[in-house]
Amino acid sequence: MSMDFTDQRLSYEKGVLDQDSVPASPFELFKIWMNEALEQQVQEPYAMSLATCGADMKPSVRIVLMREITDTGIVFYTNYESAKGQDIADNPNAEVLFFWHELERQVRISGSIAKIAADKSAAYFQKRPHDSQIGAWVSQPQSGEVANREIIEDAFNALQNQYPDDAKVPTPDFWGGYEITIEKIEFWQGRANRVHDRIVYILHPESDSWQTHRLLP
Repeated sequence: MSMDFTDQRLSYEKGVLDQDSVPASPFELFKIWMNEALEQQVQEPYAMSLATCGADMKPSVRIVLMREITDTGIVFYTNYESAKGQDIADNPNAEVLFFWHELERQVRISGSIAKIAADKSAAYFQKRPHDSQIGAWVSQPQSGEVANREIIEDAFNALQNQYPDDAKVPTPDFWGGYEITIEKIEFWQGRANRVHDRIVYILHPESDSWQTHRLLP
């Protein structure tokens, strides 16, 4: 049976985005918006939809957590041998989307993607909760098929016995961080009557400078 949502709609009226008053750097605006999302207690505002496309030319999207904003991009961590890792190996370009419903805002980021330094990945891995560290080992190969839940739980329990709470869990060589070097970033502010504000920053590599453009809704 089909489901009809054509009568479901909201009017977005919580903010405006003026091209004449945005900062010269998109990183400044991104940090402002992120801080406002944190202040408004948006649940996990650093959660983002990550879209990749591998050799099969079929896009894939999933939620991952941004863990750092650098001077050039954003960082997240995952299993390098996962489906997303294979996509990235085949096609080192990606796009992410942040959506903060409470603020009626979206941010789209696209750019090239590459692994970060192994020592940085290891430092972050050791900051993770102990059981999350064990979970990374259990998820190998991530996205691989498994017959039942019990196999996963048995593997988790075995690793807990091998690495009790006071034991250091080694950083897997198949796990670590990626940085998306931002080449384009679009800020979307919902407005009434679907006449939304959209400002895009595009990096011009020749001058290493950002240019802003207003887009039609």
